[in-house]
Amino acid sequence: MTAYAIAHLYPEGRPHAEVIDYIERIQSTLDPYAGRFLVHNAPVEVVEGAWPGAVVVVGFPSLGKARAWYASPAYQELVPLRARHMAGDVVIVEGVAPDYDPRATAAALRAGAAATPVA
Repeated sequence: MTAYAIAHLYPEGRPHAEVIDYIERIQSTLDPYAGRFLVHNAPVEVVEGAWPGAVVVVGFPSLGKARAWYASPAYQELVPLRARHMAGDVVIVEGVAPDYDPRATAAALRAGAAATPVA
C-alpha cells in the first residue's frame, strides 16, 4: 500500500546554503526506495484553519520503503542541513487501499459508539 512522508516546514526568509544543498541531494536518497515528490513547496490555499509555512509530500510504494528511506544513513546525513535552518514537522503515513470506502469506516465508528455506554 502506498505510503507518504509529509513535511510541514516553516521557512524564514531566503533559504540557507545548507538547505539548498539538502534540496540538491535529497533525490539521490529517495531513488533506492522508489520515493518521488508529489508536492514540493507549492503555494498552499488555506480553506480552513491556519497553515503557516510550506508543505512537502513524498510518495513511496510501501510503508516499509518510506521508513527505510527515512532511517537510511544517506538521508540521515542530510537531515541536519535542513533542520538547523528550518523548523517543521515530518510524519510518515500509510495511504488507503484503492477500494477504500469511507462509509465502511463510518459504519464501524457507529457500531463502536453504539456499543459504548454514555457516561
